[in-house]
Amino acid sequence: MAMDGKENGHRAVAGAFDAAAMGYDADRRILIPCFDLFYGAVLDVVRTLPPGARVLDLGTGTGLLAGMMAAVRPDLDLTLVDIADGMLALAEERMARLGTPHRLVVADFADTLPDGPWHAVVSALSIHHLEDAAKQRLNGAIRSALLSGGVFVNAEQVLAPTAWLEADYDAFWVAAIRDAGGDDAMIGRARERMRHDRCAPLEPQLGWLRDAGFHHVHCRFQQMRFAVLEGRTP
Repeated sequence: MAMDGKENGHRAVAGAFDAAAMGYDADRRILIPCFDLFYGAVLDVVRTLPPGARVLDLGTGTGLLAGMMAAVRPDLDLTLVDIADGMLALAEERMARLGTPHRLVVADFADTLPDGPWHAVVSALSIHHLEDAAKQRLNGAIRSALLSGGVFVNAEQVLAPTAWLEADYDAFWVAAIRDAGGDDAMIGRARERMRHDRCAPLEPQLGWLRDAGFHHVHCRFQQMRFAVLEGRTP
């Protein structure tokens, strides 16, 4: 059976990240210059969740964010979703080491979400692989899957609002990587994965969250192309 363009694109993303799975985490702190503040902004929200909160992690990858959440809130009921089964295998190893109860789901979250409802839906550096229309549909699905008072936190890579600023973002990113000891090979590997990016500027994305029915929408953190978006259900 022939695959449509969307399925081909999603499989290409899965293949690219499965191929990079083993070295993915080792590069994270260098490739994300604001690593601690970026992920820390998500954890600040996670710390406020009710006891035993049900949390859905979209595009969990190797379970990096999930592991951080488990470390600060071991009581959470975590479900981890990713389309790349090689990445999920590493997430399983991470969560097993932590001894944290969890569920793993191999799925394309752009098509369907695991059954909720959820106290929180989180994602880190995954949703930007979707086209804009798919991002907006996903916002609606997440809004519907959240409990009253629930929260959606998306730690994301965003496009600058102008071409000049995008070049400035990129120059800052390259310089920060080199200052942290990264080399051209690391940058090249990252750029290869970035071919699958479909980043959107911050302001339209905040508008899409409002359009989907989220309240208290704001940008919790931003440094250049790394931003943490948040919206809550009434």
